[in-house]
Amino acid sequence: LGRVARSSTLGAMPAIKKGTKAAAQAKVKKTLKYSIDCSQPVDDAIMDAASFEKFLQDRIKVQGKTGNLGDNVRIEREKSKLLITSEIPLSKRYLKYLSKKYLKKQQLRDWLHVVANAKTSYELRYYNIHDTEQDEDED
Repeated sequence: LGRVARSSTLGAMPAIKKGTKAAAQAKVKKTLKYSIDCSQPVDDAIMDAASFEKFLQDRIKVQGKTGNLGDNVRIEREKSKLLITSEIPLSKRYLKYLSKKYLKKQQLRDWLHVVANAKTSYELRYYNIHDTEQDEDED
């Protein structure tokens, strides 16, 4: 009475056979590489890159737990640039969130902000306060 017959093949996904290209792609792990450039504040000696690195190591969560980086997430420092390499999914937005949290903790949030300068990198920059000072002088 009003029932519609459904074909079982419409909702089913095709099975991936072993040894095919699709099976090989499913097993390949993507390595995510992000960088955070802290060169401006580190050169001006208002921030320490080593403490920022330690903060990220302590705060990045893996499977809902902090301090659980293991071999999945690596944080390296080259002078004033932090390189984050991850074998598991790790969003770039999460790194921005943690960077802003660090700046707030160090009371640097009033002078610095986190800006994406490339698809896989962030940069800590000063706010442009020189432009606003010139505008106020003109008035």
